[in-house]
Amino acid sequence: MSFPLRVRRYRWSDLDQVWALHQISLAQVGLAPGDGVYYEDDFPRISEVYLADRGEFLVGEVPGGRIVAMGGLRRLDEDTAEMCRLRVHPEYQRRGYGAQILELLEQRACELGYSLLRGDTTLQQGAAIELYRKYGWRELSREVRGDAVVLYGEKSLIPVNSGQFIR
Repeated sequence: MSFPLRVRRYRWSDLDQVWALHQISLAQVGLAPGDGVYYEDDFPRISEVYLADRGEFLVGEVPGGRIVAMGGLRRLDEDTAEMCRLRVHPEYQRRGYGAQILELLEQRACELGYSLLRGDTTLQQGAAIELYRKYGWRELSREVRGDAVVLYGEKSLIPVNSGQFIR
């Protein structure tokens, strides 16, 4: 059964649900907070790290207010943002919720004036890899961290010129 996803900006009262979603999403692919693959120090400071520094953090709720999806944009430099914390609860995957969050974050990155998005995932997160590929991201490199292989990727937000002259 599919529920409509209501996407909104993160509020401080969301922290416990966002932290739980992060933990269960990592556990699904055999990762754990503090395993050396991912950092976690941004969670208690989402407003500061994301919202107050030319970024964004979105949560997706199903009826009843349960947060089942999330994702953030974090400023790296004047032109580049990192898409991170893209998570969908395992019980709610394969419903387009991850794509909905990704599309809204890409749109928001354009509104904020970024021309390039960067991000990473691990080989264990096959659904994330497929989602990024579907939306035109390209792999830059790989790195072994602990028991995981981290993939780094990027996507240009500047439309590719077709080579035709525009009058």
